[in-house]
Amino acid sequence: MTAATDLAFACTGVRADPYAAGPTLVFRLRISAGAGVRVHALALRCQLRIEPARRSYADGEAAALADLFGERSRWGSTLLPVQFAQVALMVPSFTGETETDLVVPCTYDMDIAATRYFSALTEGEAPLLMLFSGTAFTGDGGFRVEPVPWDREASYRMPATVWREMVEQHFPGCGWLRLPRDLMAELLAFRSRHALASWEATLRALLDGADGAAEGSDGSDGPAAAAPPPPLRLGAVLPRVTERTAP
Repeated sequence: MTAATDLAFACTGVRADPYAAGPTLVFRLRISAGAGVRVHALALRCQLRIEPARRSYADGEAAALADLFGERSRWGSTLLPVQFAQVALMVPSFTGETETDLVVPCTYDMDIAATRYFSALTEGEAPLLMLFSGTAFTGDGGFRVEPVPWDREASYRMPATVWREMVEQHFPGCGWLRLPRDLMAELLAFRSRHALASWEATLRALLDGADGAAEGSDGSDGPAAAAPPPPLRLGAVLPRVTERTAP
């Protein structure tokens, strides 16, 4: 296959999908193939990355990002791109230029680096880079198969408010926590033993119990008690940033 069609990509907007079953962002893409060029179809792969070095951060945001990038003094070497998503897209026939939606399912799992990054932003925009590859089916008088050039990309600055709007649609006023099955079973047993009405009440009882044990162990107001168990290790994992390769 030889590339001949001069494809270009641009992102013109983003919105949260209020009707999706789970958190979903919909990016609006403009695709250009050149004046009068016929494209029968495009089979695209789109990789989305966060480019954190392309914006500044308030002190509160920097503190929230410390688990991902360390202290601000180290950001010169640690503020590296973060993988956000990788999705496939089929674009129907068009001539010259078209616009289409790129649907990106998201998660509110706080163990995911991209989620922690977006959640830390209180204002401004999240700098994104979209990397495209795939196959183009083109030709006016016939049918030609071409690779989408590996260097096709588009930058976009997504407003932080769009992410918060999406999260609030599916988790209004709430957070999300992922736990191993065995630990979840222990929590459920604890909740049943103490007849607690909700998970909020369960975690509050555990936190209050840990605080009381800590006060007693240091000789203050609470009674002496054995040292509390070690804290839950939720372990936020920063996924390794994948490198783009030619299709």
